[in-house]
Amino acid sequence: MDIKLSPIKSITTAHVTLSGSKSETNRLLVLQALFPHITITNTSNSDDSTVMQNALNDTDAVINVHHAGTAMRFLTAYSAIQQNKTVVLTGSSRMQQRPIGVLVKALRSLGVTITYLGTEGYPPLQITGKKIKASAVSIAANVSSQYITALLLIAPKLKNGLQLTLSGEITSLPYINMTLALLNQVGIEAKMQGNTISVQPIGVNPKPVNIVVESDWSSASYFYAIVALAPLGSTVSLSSFKEGSLQGDAALATIYNNFGVTTHFHNNTTITLTKSSTSIPSTINLTLNNTPDIAQTIATTCFGLGVGCNLTGLHTLKIKETDRLQALKTELQKLGAIVTITNNSFSMQPHSLFSDNKNANKVVSIATYNDHRMAMAFAPLALKTPIIIEDAAVVSKSFLDFWEAIQKLGFAATKL
Repeated sequence: MDIKLSPIKSITTAHVTLSGSKSETNRLLVLQALFPHITITNTSNSDDSTVMQNALNDTDAVINVHHAGTAMRFLTAYSAIQQNKTVVLTGSSRMQQRPIGVLVKALRSLGVTITYLGTEGYPPLQITGKKIKASAVSIAANVSSQYITALLLIAPKLKNGLQLTLSGEITSLPYINMTLALLNQVGIEAKMQGNTISVQPIGVNPKPVNIVVESDWSSASYFYAIVALAPLGSTVSLSSFKEGSLQGDAALATIYNNFGVTTHFHNNTTITLTKSSTSIPSTINLTLNNTPDIAQTIATTCFGLGVGCNLTGLHTLKIKETDRLQALKTELQKLGAIVTITNNSFSMQPHSLFSDNKNANKVVSIATYNDHRMAMAFAPLALKTPIIIEDAAVVSKSFLDFWEAIQKLGFAATKL
């Protein structure tokens, strides 16, 4: 299904309630499977979280996680401690191109038997679970924080806990801090000192605990983009969000000040986004190694406003659902952008594409590459130009109701 978004000049003031954070939900689902004293409310309704929940309940010998990268990483570690059980983890063709060797190497060093059934270093994997006696491991920290989190989630189940040494520059530190905070919230002692993380085994008879999952800040990014591209004074309110969030993408509240968007918090439940200024720098310079999931949204926001950008710290984007840097370049060039990418960065020149309305009637079709964030990041550009989003249903990976949500703001979406 493709969707055509007809251009709109302004947005309707509305309130949107977003599903729980996918990142928090998937961590908590693994912890709940290991420790039944945990209950969870306001879980994500994303495809990724559904895949995770189904996989944790699956008794089959082969588990297919499809496009869910988080599920592949977390379930690799989870399966490693399921004693005397052998499972095959597989996924889509793209998933079989996404590396997992760093995590497998760490688990093998703990004594787990894992076999690659295809290309070395990539899924599918055959894993035979066992009781892990080792309590120390080292892992490269500069590839994906999900490898680290996968180990941290199983650590309290190990007899002696785990001391995890991180080698190299740490990527996406907020996601590691999120994992540690959630471990602490469910009664597990976990702390980080320098490049060493220590997790203690869970105590005897832990007290029941209920965790309310905060809504997803990554999903909120698309509404920040919409408000940034909307006329002065435009507002949108979102729930449920709070100050002091565990999610790294809460940095949106600061980052989007660059685009004239202010964030007001109300009783740690609702935020109001307001377009309060049209004074925007000609070029935006940001380091996004802690918030790579919002890079696509920031890039398209810059394009829609006609400003340039230099975004760095993006080396993990090449191993996501697609090579996001190349995908961004290809699709923005369709709209006339001048883009340069490296393995770690994205740069775009300022432009005046929309200033004279010369593209007002030109409809450009945006490919989404099986990547939910490509679809949602480009949608706000309908405030500037007509646009077709190909394979629009891909948004269900993280934001099932996305198209309905933006229609509440006045976007005109037609299924093709």
